[in-house]
Amino acid sequence: MSANPNDTTPPTESGNAPKDKRKRGRALLIALVVFVLAAAIWLLLWLFVFSTRETTDDAYVGGNQVGISAQVPGIVVGVFADDTQRVNAGQVLVKLDPTDADIALRKASTALAQAVRQVRQQTQSAASADASLGARRQDLKRAQDDLKRRIPLLAEKAVAPEEVQHARDAVETAQSALDAAQRQADAARALVDGVDVEANPSVQQARASFRQAWVAAQRNAIVAPIDGYVAQRSVQVGNSVQPGQQLMTVVPLHDLWVDANFKESQLRHVRIGQPVKVEADIYGGGVEYHGHVVGLGAGTGSAFSLLPAQNATGNWIKVVQRLPARIQLDQSELNAHPLRIGLSMQVDVDTREESGAQLGAAASTAYRTDVFAQYGADADAEIARIIAQNMPATREATASATHRSATRKAG
Repeated sequence: MSANPNDTTPPTESGNAPKDKRKRGRALLIALVVFVLAAAIWLLLWLFVFSTRETTDDAYVGGNQVGISAQVPGIVVGVFADDTQRVNAGQVLVKLDPTDADIALRKASTALAQAVRQVRQQTQSAASADASLGARRQDLKRAQDDLKRRIPLLAEKAVAPEEVQHARDAVETAQSALDAAQRQADAARALVDGVDVEANPSVQQARASFRQAWVAAQRNAIVAPIDGYVAQRSVQVGNSVQPGQQLMTVVPLHDLWVDANFKESQLRHVRIGQPVKVEADIYGGGVEYHGHVVGLGAGTGSAFSLLPAQNATGNWIKVVQRLPARIQLDQSELNAHPLRIGLSMQVDVDTREESGAQLGAAASTAYRTDVFAQYGADADAEIARIIAQNMPATREATASATHRSATRKAG
């Protein structure tokens, strides 16, 4: 068969070319549909998920770091806690040599007892002065009566004028003695009038000195003000410490929070009270914490830095600032998976609910400890015992105070 000279169709190696074009067209169409669907899904995710959340990995665990320091000078004779160990509120951490404090306490105790006895003596002196005042009044009355009897006799010339003059002199002498006794009685009563022995200023001053010495003696045992874990222990046995010197730190790991440093452009929709999801690098994505925003920082980190940036210069370069947001964690989750101060966190804030405030309300958080309150109560009990012991008129009170003191020491 001969070739047709009018056939202009280009020669091909195979007859499948049109079919391959159709396959490529379908593949491109499928790819286009996939990209369109992906873009639509991404748009929906952005509108309903990503645009309603703010995330940052510039977040770290924060917490209180309670510094343990000496309140009185002394030599360390015992250290009873070390780094990583848990301590309870009121537990003795460091013990100082009590020799000097015990001597000062004994002196204060003696001074208090002496003050009580001196006030008792002053009370008796005032009573004696009052008794002497009564005697002087009687002397004056006798001298006046004697003068009254002699004056009529002088008119009748029954007595000599010298006797009347002597009677007048006796009245003046008795009056002077009464005036002197009155001043002595007033001076004696001025020290004791209006108050009993315990409320006397001298006893009150001695009480204050004893209380100060008692508290100083108790402070030789340095105790933990709160429950927590010991960190940064620097004190050693034999160290000479001064008031205010840092000895160690107690960290309450049961009360932690997260400080998330958001860019200033991320804070437009962040409000107090918004729910937060947090992940810790130490546990990975398998553990998720839940919490809420409790406050936003009052300034950026650069504003509170030791050397704030001076932007009013010609070499200014704009840097995106970050503002810390404090996040309170769920306590049960924190107990189940403990954290430590400074750990890195991943924070995701749900910003859909914007009814909350941007600035915090009036302060309501309070940190306190009662472990030192017992110092004053023990001092008052010991003061009452010393006062009762030096007032024999209250023997029953003395016995009762002595019994309470012995029971307290035994306990």
